[in-house]
Amino acid sequence: MAATMKDIANRTGLGLATISSYFNGGNVREKNRIKIEEAIEELHYEVNEVARGLKTNATKTIGVVIPELNNTFCAEIITGMEDVLRSHGYATIVCDCRTDRKLEREAVEFLTRKRVDGIINMPVDGEGNHLKKFRKTGKPVVLIDRSIQGLVCDSVLVDNQKAAEDAVNIFLEKGHRSIGIIGGPEDIFTAQERLKGYCKALEHAGIPIRDSLISHGDYTIQGGVRELEKLVRDNPDMTAVFVTNYEMTMGAIIGINELGISIPEQLSVIGFDNLQFARACNPKLTVVSQPTEEIAHKVAGIILNRLEQGKDENQEPVCEKLFTEVINGKSVTAL
Repeated sequence: MAATMKDIANRTGLGLATISSYFNGGNVREKNRIKIEEAIEELHYEVNEVARGLKTNATKTIGVVIPELNNTFCAEIITGMEDVLRSHGYATIVCDCRTDRKLEREAVEFLTRKRVDGIINMPVDGEGNHLKKFRKTGKPVVLIDRSIQGLVCDSVLVDNQKAAEDAVNIFLEKGHRSIGIIGGPEDIFTAQERLKGYCKALEHAGIPIRDSLISHGDYTIQGGVRELEKLVRDNPDMTAVFVTNYEMTMGAIIGINELGISIPEQLSVIGFDNLQFARACNPKLTVVSQPTEEIAHKVAGIILNRLEQGKDENQEPVCEKLFTEVINGKSVTAL
C-alpha cells in the first residue's frame, strides 16, 4: 500500500499542516525539512502531482514556446532557465513552433490544456493573438527577445538597436563606407531593431542608405549563405558585412569561403553570438555577444516572482532591457 502524508506525519512527529506546507513549496524549518525528506525516502512516498494540481490549481510546470529548438540562442536560454526553474521545483514543457504562427498558437493551446502555471515565449506572432486567451486566465507570461505592442505582460529584451549601431560603428571607425547587412525576417521585432541600428549608424556618419546593401535572411545557415552571395553579387564595392544572428553568421562564413574571398583583406566581417564558433574561425571572428545566461536568469526570476505573488490585475509589467558586448577578433581591417 502506498505511503500517505499521514504516514510521514506519524514517522516525523510533525503536523499534517507542516507536511502539506513542505509539499506545496511553503516555508518549513530546516530541521523539519530534513525529517520530512528522510521519511519520504524511507517510506518510498510518491507525490501525486495530478491530484495536487487539482487541489491547488498549480501544476508546477512552465510552458516554453520558442521559434527554433536548433537555434543556438534559444537552446542556451532554455538550458539556463531550466536550471533555475528546476531548483525551485518547476518542470518545463518546451514546444518548438518552427517559426510558424499556426504551430505557435497550437503550442499555447496545448500548454493551456496542460494547465501550466505560466508561459515563457519568444514570439513569432508579432500581434500576440496566440497569447491573449491565456493572459485572461491571469497566469503570467514572460516574453523573451521580442516585445508585442498592446499585450500587457513581462519581457526580457536585448537592446538590439544599440547592438547593431556598435557593430556598424566599428566598421565606420576603420574607414568602411560600403557596408552590407544580413538582417532577419522583416516582420520579426529583433530584426527590425537591428536594421534600425544599422541605418542610424550610417545616417549619423552622413552615409546614404543603399537598398542593395540590405538583405533579409531567414535565421538559418543556408539563408546566410544565400544572402551573402547575393550581397557580393549585387555590390562589388562592398568592403564589410554585418551578419545579425548566429546561424546566418555560420552561413555567411561558408559563403565567403566558397567564393574564395579573403577575410579581412577583401571583406571585413562582424557576426552575432557563439564565441566558440568565433574562435574556431581563421581569422578569429569579431562578434556581437548577447548575455544569454543573464537573459535566462532574468526570465526565470520574473516568472517565479509572479507565481509567488499570485494574480494581481494591477501589477505593472516588468521590462528588463539588457546590453550586448562586442568581442573583438581579427576579421575587421582598416581601409
